[in-house]
Amino acid sequence: MSTDDATTNAGTTAATGDLEAVLLAAGRAVPPARLAQAIGLSGDGENDAAPSAEAINAVRSMIDVLNADYERTNRSFRVEEVSGGFRLMTLPAHAKAVSTYQRDRTQHRLSRAAVETLAVIAYRQPVTRAELESIRGVACGEILKTLLERKMVAIKGRAEELGRPMLYATTRQFLDAFGLASLQDLPGLTELRPPPAAETPSRDEAVVEQAGGAE
Repeated sequence: MSTDDATTNAGTTAATGDLEAVLLAAGRAVPPARLAQAIGLSGDGENDAAPSAEAINAVRSMIDVLNADYERTNRSFRVEEVSGGFRLMTLPAHAKAVSTYQRDRTQHRLSRAAVETLAVIAYRQPVTRAELESIRGVACGEILKTLLERKMVAIKGRAEELGRPMLYATTRQFLDAFGLASLQDLPGLTELRPPPAAETPSRDEAVVEQAGGAE
């Protein structure tokens, strides 16, 4: 191997290490363009110039290298593409252990009512508060406030109807939190329906049915 080849490989290894460090520090999905800037593939990492397609491809190649190494060494995580970016995520095989750990972090969990409301918004967005309350059968004001504070939903305009009520929709943080690349990755309603032999659906199932029903 020539000196130039060795220098190039060393530089690539260092950049891959930098990429891994950024993903570890971020704790959320990072767009590939931002990763390219952070590891110096676009100027000095501080300018606003959009990285080239070559730089973006280089980031993706480095992620492939990282994932291959993680798989080879039987690591419990890998880099996944979610919410328009890349994020380090644990493997499904370790879900039980992670779930057990998170069970005690009650201050960070959404209530059942909040999850119900979030499901309705996700499947019917953009949706007004009146529509939400009609589907759930209860007032949603405080829950909406919580979801807005947690940045799971955002106001996306006003409806063209009497009073011009506000419209609510999910955010990128919602996608990130649930490990979704886009809304198209939401489970289909057929996947959420009970099997044919099931008896009267539960309240949660009824909410899901109404959330995905026709306007």
